[in-house]
Amino acid sequence: MYYRIGVESAKIIPEYVCLSCVNSYKKDTAMDHLDEKACKSAGMAVRDTLDTINGKWKLLILLTLFKGGKRRFRELSKEINISPRVLSRELQELEMNKLVSRTVSDTRPVTIEYNITPYCQTLGPVLRAMKEWGEQHRVEILGKKSV
Repeated sequence: MYYRIGVESAKIIPEYVCLSCVNSYKKDTAMDHLDEKACKSAGMAVRDTLDTINGKWKLLILLTLFKGGKRRFRELSKEINISPRVLSRELQELEMNKLVSRTVSDTRPVTIEYNITPYCQTLGPVLRAMKEWGEQHRVEILGKKSV
């Protein structure tokens, strides 16, 4: 069973978003467009990415697992300060999208650990780019670096 992506943010990102247009955008100049099919495909890829990591908690969960490795459910809940109900839902969605693995140990009591998958590691450059852009944005808007 896989999470249906591309539905939630369809209203946010129009189908006509063209990444080549975004990359080559300059004020007061005409933008070169890809053919319509390629434009829609590029927009769909961005929507899929946003739908997969969208929400208040998913990025925090992923960053915590990237930074510290395996975590038990309760450890994640306390470290991120998220309710167990919300954490459970977010972890299920991340697991359906193959970003998080769930390991159940046959111990007393049962131990469940979560970790990022090898596939999730491909998000590393995206997360680093988001961090760098966020730092630049903070300087641009507030005029100061984050601590």
